Amino acid sequence: MNDSHRAVYPLRGKRVWVAGHRGMVGGALVRRLASEGCEVQTAGRDGVDLRRQAEVDGWMADNRPQAVFIAAATVGGIYANDSRPAEFLYDNLVIAANIIEASRRTGVEKLLFLGSSCIYPRLAPQPMPEEALLTGPLEPTNEWYAVAKIAGLKLCQAYRKQYGADFISAQPTNLYGPGDTFDLEGSHVVPALLMKAHAAKVSGEHTLTVWGTGTPRREFLYVDDLADALVFLMGNYSGPIPLNIGTGDEVTIRELAQTVAEVVGFSGTLRFDTDKPDGTPRKLVDCRRLHALGWHHRTPLKEGLARAYAWYLDQAAATAGAGAG
Repeated sequence: MNDSHRAVYPLRGKRVWVAGHRGMVGGALVRRLASEGCEVQTAGRDGVDLRRQAEVDGWMADNRPQAVFIAAATVGGIYANDSRPAEFLYDNLVIAANIIEASRRTGVEKLLFLGSSCIYPRLAPQPMPEEALLTGPLEPTNEWYAVAKIAGLKLCQAYRKQYGADFISAQPTNLYGPGDTFDLEGSHVVPALLMKAHAAKVSGEHTLTVWGTGTPRREFLYVDDLADALVFLMGNYSGPIPLNIGTGDEVTIRELAQTVAEVVGFSGTLRFDTDKPDGTPRKLVDCRRLHALGWHHRTPLKEGLARAYAWYLDQAAATAGAGAG
């Protein structure tokens, strides 16, 4: 794999826009960029609707970022994807198109679009190499989100080809950490399990119900590790291939639930609701290209889960305090 396309782009002294700074990934990027010596720019939803091209164009013309991270997206777990397909497809399509086109118009020097590992076929070879993209049917439970993300990746490739724009893409594996969505109807598996395990512990229940059979295998990346990888790629990579970001480690959903129970302190038994969907049987990304560039993750799963749970408890306490006041 001698296609690493090394390129040095220092962020120090640059105006850097983090689109989606209030989300989990965007928040982690803002934390990570604090040590890069750059001017971090953000645009709140109250000021700019990223689904409206004119508003994005206006903000870009006024603020002139030199580098852009596109972490803005409408996201959610299996239930959210399945019940809101139009929203997931439309929002994510237009957010990507609006920001990428406005970046070209305003002369952005470098842009990184954040994809997702759900872009790969449901039965892609494991670990999933970048070459697996568009080689088979998608996982039906998240195809709407995946199609929009694939379009964003392809836009970056097209703008590189037609305009010579230094626009790159990367797709992380399953993410978790501070800033995640802790909502049983809209969450991914990690926050959902943390919430359910905590509720079971507090209420003294003896059983924790987990969706599916517990057999699917997943890879999980702590969000601050992702932010570090994205900053690394912005500074060290320039090429048309959307790079995978992951850990190289995987666990079953059963093993994840057991680790969550340990972290939360729930000592009851697990019950698997096999009437609920499993999603993709296995999802592990091939990170050889990223590793060849010199980046590796740092946070072990159990340590990351403990940090995510601590953040959730802090948020719950703050919310309770605000309500009491």
